[in-house]
Amino acid sequence: MTEISIAEEPPRQPAILRLLELSDAYAASLYPAESNHMVDLSTLERPGVSFFVARGNGEIVGCCALVDAGDGTAEIKRMFVDPQARGLKVGKQLLAVLEAKAERLGLTAIRLETGIYQPEAIGLYRSSGYVERPPFGGYLPDPLSLFLEKALGQTV
Repeated sequence: MTEISIAEEPPRQPAILRLLELSDAYAASLYPAESNHMVDLSTLERPGVSFFVARGNGEIVGCCALVDAGDGTAEIKRMFVDPQARGLKVGKQLLAVLEAKAERLGLTAIRLETGIYQPEAIGLYRSSGYVERPPFGGYLPDPLSLFLEKALGQTV
């Protein structure tokens, strides 16, 4: 079994750029451009963004960001696991690290938008206590989007 380590790291790394490109291509294969809500690399480098990198045997296998909304909540962005690392529970581990960081920051909830054609992601979030909610922030209703939220400090 591959041991996974997760740490905050800068997003501007060649292996991360590759993951983001894979993520973009995957999303583009499922949804039209107006239903893809990706943030770019410069957004991931801003203050208030915690970027996490998962490594297996030293190689980057996943990433995600926690973006502080400034209202006591944060949004998960750019959660992606290399297809070659699927099945290692990397997403679940990244989510646990994000939630622990949000709790340390004193946030009250974590929110996210995901697409309806991603059953694995939806299953991960729902099994971790995320529940449906209306669009938030700058999002508009979209039949291809699912908006989820988890209040912090609650057990699943």
